[in-house]
Amino acid sequence: MSEQSYLLKGATLPNGAGADILIEGGRIVSTGAAAGRAATAAATVVDAAGLVALPGLVDLHTHLREPGFEQSETVLTGTRAAAAGGFTAVFAMANTLPVSDTAGVVEQVQALGRAAGYATVRPIGAVTVGLGGERLSEIGAMAQSRAGVRVFSDDGTCVHDSLLMRRALEYVKTFDGVIAQHAQDPRLTENAQMNEGALSSELGLKGWPAVAEESIIARDVLLAEHVGARLHICHLSTAGSVDVIRWAKARGIPVTAEATPHHLLLTEELIRSYDARYKVNPPLRRDEDVQALREAVADGTIDIIATDHAPHPREAKECEWDAAAFGMVGLESALPVVQTALVDTGLLDWADVARVLSQAPAAIGRLEGHSHDFEDGAPANLTLVDPAASSVFDLERLHGRSQNSPYLGATLAGSVRWTFHEGFATLRDGELAPVWEAADAAEAAVR
Repeated sequence: MSEQSYLLKGATLPNGAGADILIEGGRIVSTGAAAGRAATAAATVVDAAGLVALPGLVDLHTHLREPGFEQSETVLTGTRAAAAGGFTAVFAMANTLPVSDTAGVVEQVQALGRAAGYATVRPIGAVTVGLGGERLSEIGAMAQSRAGVRVFSDDGTCVHDSLLMRRALEYVKTFDGVIAQHAQDPRLTENAQMNEGALSSELGLKGWPAVAEESIIARDVLLAEHVGARLHICHLSTAGSVDVIRWAKARGIPVTAEATPHHLLLTEELIRSYDARYKVNPPLRRDEDVQALREAVADGTIDIIATDHAPHPREAKECEWDAAAFGMVGLESALPVVQTALVDTGLLDWADVARVLSQAPAAIGRLEGHSHDFEDGAPANLTLVDPAASSVFDLERLHGRSQNSPYLGATLAGSVRWTFHEGFATLRDGELAPVWEAADAAEAAVR
C-alpha cells in the first residue's frame, strides 16, 4: 500500500501549546504553523481541535500469550488492543509456551509483531530457564539476537534465589540490560487469594501480606547497589514498597518502578463481590496503598505506569474465586483510567502522562528508533485523545481475544481517537484499521 500523509489540525501538545502536525513518509515532517503550508493536497486532514497529542504510548509490561496460549491472546489480537488504547510499542512478557528463554523464541515473538503491524513488539527474555528459578537462561544469546533483548523478567514468578538474582544483575550489566522483578516471596504467599488484613479475615480468604512484596524489593535494591546494575520493579502495590523505592533512589541505587492502572484506581473492597475479574497478582490493596501509589507517580518515585495486560479465557475467570486465574486485561482502558485517577484529580498534567506512559518506559526498555517527541523528522508514533469524552466502558471497547476487564460497566474519562504507528493510522477516529492494511504498512516500514 502507498504511504499516506496526514495533517493534524489544531492539536494540543502535552505542554498545552496548540499546533498542527504534518505526517509524511512515516515521519513527522513539520509541527506548528509551517505544517499547514507544507501539506500537499493529498494529505488527509484530521480535525484535532480539542484533542491532546501524546507521543505513542509504550507498555513495558504486556502478556501477549503467544506462543502457547493463543486461546487467551495472540500477538495480533494483543497489538490490536494496544492500538485501540493508544499504544505504539509493547514489551511482551516471557511466560509463553515455550518460554521466551532462547534467542529463537524471542525472535519468533518479534517477527509476529512485525507481521501484525499494529505496534512495535519488543520481547522480554526470561531470567531463568523455563521460569524455573534454578539456572540462568540464555541471557547473552537473547541480547545478541535479532530481537536485541534488553529487559529480562520471570514475571508471574519471583527470582527468589538471592545468588541467582545477583548473577542475573551482573550479567545484564555488561550490555546495559535490566532485570524486571516480580516481587513476591513465594513462602509468604502460598495459596494467598487477596490482600492480607481485616477484609481477608472477614471473607475467609487466605491473605497476601504486603511484606511479601516489600521484603523482596528491599533485598533486590541492595543487590542492585552492590552490583551496580539496573533493576526494575514490576507492578508495585503497597505503601511500604513506595517507601523502599524512595529510600533506594535517595541512595542513588539504579532502580526504577512501575504501577498498574488498576492498582491506582481499584481497592480490595471490590473483592466483597467475589467477582474474579478483580483477582490479580499482586492483589488489589487498601485505599491507603492506592493513595500512596498515586502520590509516588506524581512525585516521580514510581517512574512509569504499565498495564500488566493479562488476558485469560472465559472459563478461567467465570468460576469460583479460589479456582480463578490471576490477571486483568488493560491495554484499552489504561489511558482512561490514568486520566480518571491522576489527571482529573490534578495529580498529573498531560506532560506527566507523556513521561510515565511513553518517554520513561521507552528509556527503561532501551527502545531505540521510537519517537517520544514531536520534533521534525522523528518517527510518527503518536496518539490523539479526547479528554472531554466520558463513557461507559463496555465489551465494544475490547479488541483482544479475552474479556476479563475489571472496568466493564464503569464510567471512565477520556477516549483515544487516533493512533499512528510509524506514520500509519492504526486507529482512525476510534475505529481500528483492517488487519491487511496494518500488515502491509508493517512490511513497507521494514523495506
